[in-house]
Amino acid sequence: MKFLITGTAGFIGFHLADKLLQQGHTVIGLDAINDYYDPQIKYDRLALHGIRKEDITWNRMIPGTTQAGYRFVRMNLEDTAQINALFEAEGFDVVVHLAAQAGVRYSLVNPMAYIQSNLVGFANILEGCRNQSVGHLVYASSSSVYGLNESLPFSTQDNVDHPVSLYAASKKSNELMAHAYSHLFQLPATGLRFFTVYGPWGRPDMALFLFTKAILAGEPIQVFNHGQMVRDFTYVDDIVEGIIRVIGHPPAGNATWDGKNPDPGSSPAPWKVYNIGNNNPTRLMDFILAIEDNLGMKAKKVYTDIQPGDVPATAADVRDLLADLGYKPRTSVATGIDRFIRWYRSYFNV
Repeated sequence: MKFLITGTAGFIGFHLADKLLQQGHTVIGLDAINDYYDPQIKYDRLALHGIRKEDITWNRMIPGTTQAGYRFVRMNLEDTAQINALFEAEGFDVVVHLAAQAGVRYSLVNPMAYIQSNLVGFANILEGCRNQSVGHLVYASSSSVYGLNESLPFSTQDNVDHPVSLYAASKKSNELMAHAYSHLFQLPATGLRFFTVYGPWGRPDMALFLFTKAILAGEPIQVFNHGQMVRDFTYVDDIVEGIIRVIGHPPAGNATWDGKNPDPGSSPAPWKVYNIGNNNPTRLMDFILAIEDNLGMKAKKVYTDIQPGDVPATAADVRDLLADLGYKPRTSVATGIDRFIRWYRSYFNV
């Protein structure tokens, strides 16, 4: 099959592209390579697929030199003309849309980045899929859509109308926009609510990366909400396996859907949302302890209040994923942390 994966210089997109290429598929990777975090790690991810930094220019397709079937283009999602031309030229079977302006806290200081990338950019992806009759759109949503909901574990049956950050609101908007296109144009679309993804080649702004870096350097770590945080940390290989299973299972519409008692997670249209989480929430202090045990070093902790836009706890109800796809993430936090730290020490030579 021929895939468009947006965000292939990013954390999840890089791993997904690698897996699909190993399976013999053709992959077109798209990424804007913005500077939300140090872009060098993005260039290094791309280099593993044979894309050299010095060869990258805007809106020009570059073939990978290490894996057959991979090409990359640097492109802005909000560039309507370029996105339309890409869809018309390539004829994708499946689009996996992972690119977005990430980060809850950054949305408090640069909201327009989220409007442009996550809303205008997503509209361009939807239009490309509609106009070129793409067989399945799989797109990244987020556990952040659950917002003020305190009923754990979070279920796709729950109301998600109370986001606490613009980032979360943009992801909820993506789900609504995709539903409209599924309803109007019969575009099969599946949204995936990811829960705190971590692992090798992870994002430098995420907790595991920040904690490992600080502990090794003998610097203090910030422990938000005075340590009273719980997260459903999900290992990246489990996320990728979930995405691949979803790719092969485009929604056909829920024949038993009842408009008088609507199911928020499905539709009579070919539209569906799933949680992908470890289904085993971990206390932040236990997570930090696991890092300390692996490194053989103690963290210097600075306890602070919870940050605006953050929530104290997340936990994923993955029963739909298990029932429909026979899949449940399984990598333990201890195993995932060990794999990340092995990568981190190798990558930074520490």
